[in-house]
Amino acid sequence: MSRPVIAFVTGGYSGEAQISYKSAITIQANIDTDKFEYYTIDIRKDGWFCLHQGAELPVDRANFTVPLDGQTIRFDAVLIGIHGTPGEDGKLQGYFDMLGIPYTSCDATASAITFNKRYTVAVAGMSGIHVAKSFHYFKGDAIDMAQLAAALQFPVFVKPANGGSSIGMSKVPDAAGLPAAIDKAFAEDDQVLVEEFIAGREFTIGVARLHGEIVALPMTEVISENYFFDFEAKYQGKSKEITPAEVEAWKAEKIRAAARKIYSIFNCNGVVRIDFIFNEAMGEPYMLEINTVPGQSAASIVPQQVKAMGWSLRDFYSALIEDALHRRKA
Repeated sequence: MSRPVIAFVTGGYSGEAQISYKSAITIQANIDTDKFEYYTIDIRKDGWFCLHQGAELPVDRANFTVPLDGQTIRFDAVLIGIHGTPGEDGKLQGYFDMLGIPYTSCDATASAITFNKRYTVAVAGMSGIHVAKSFHYFKGDAIDMAQLAAALQFPVFVKPANGGSSIGMSKVPDAAGLPAAIDKAFAEDDQVLVEEFIAGREFTIGVARLHGEIVALPMTEVISENYFFDFEAKYQGKSKEITPAEVEAWKAEKIRAAARKIYSIFNCNGVVRIDFIFNEAMGEPYMLEINTVPGQSAASIVPQQVKAMGWSLRDFYSALIEDALHRRKA
């Protein structure tokens, strides 16, 4: 019996491509080649290429196939490992939907909504999930800084509404810092979110649909050495991550329940990572954001959580691929 043929896509069009390539090292080392035949597809602004035996073979974007040795490679499913656009914002998902090829991430709608932090908190908030007070601006909007400052409790976070990895994000202690932080965020995106800081412990938790069941992985507490959990803290060792988190059972269950509810509300697929602040005064978890293509590098949190769950990454990635293949059969 032939093995399913899988396209593992990496790269991307944004600054987050560097994170995609770091994740690719882990993912490629843990795809079960006894179960799957796979090819790495590098999606870049200068072209889409299949990396094969040191060569870059062009991908036919009309049908997502690759010519190889006089034959045409067609894919049964796609393992998406692109952080940022076009792999995390719904663009590739829509493309694969049009071609009828299943993939391991959330669908185009969920990916597009969750890629925009403002739309994410709006949908979650309307569904009964606790979220921080925030304001949303588009490039070109006339922002009354005094009015904005008066409506907020400081400190606040200012961040690009789209994107991830904390690129372009600032923690602002007072009104004087707003203009520079907003300019910094607009340099990365044409939409900006200004969001009140929620005091409390920061937790992040992977959630996946495994064998048809929504499963919350063991959660991680993040303690940043920096002013907040920024790019340096996430990817350059400037944070302490405790997996599994040392947290009271009732708090842990509230976070897990909220995470499973959010996964269901947004109709997620594959593995996502959801960030929370647990506010002690309220006794409730506040959702910060949803990452639909969470990092898989050696420094990333989801691989830590998979290990804490007692799974190997090989088995975990196999379950994600098999879930995608099942959706195609369904």
